[in-house]
Amino acid sequence: MTVEKSGFRQDVYDVVASIPCGKVLTYGQVAWLVGKPNHSRQVGKVLSEVERELCLPCHRVVDSQGRTVPHWPEQVVLLKKEGVGFRKNGRVDMKAHGWNLDGLSLRL
Repeated sequence: MTVEKSGFRQDVYDVVASIPCGKVLTYGQVAWLVGKPNHSRQVGKVLSEVERELCLPCHRVVDSQGRTVPHWPEQVVLLKKEGVGFRKNGRVDMKAHGWNLDGLSLRL
């Protein structure tokens, strides 16, 4: 792994670790916060490879439409335990539970 990939991975871990309980971010928002706004797919890739021992709250990251990971039903369970609400269509209520990024700065 190159230093750049390792740095990106750690930056993603740091942002995900800071998401408050009961709030969610999108892959794109995580990418923006680490200074790589066009790398939302890479954020997803990094999160799909997180070792369980790190105990990162990866379940707090959803897609831009509020959809959860299709093959990870535990994600919905974990979010509901934190009080995250879902719309009738099964997507996270982003207005109510999206983490407000006002005041957070882009990492450069």
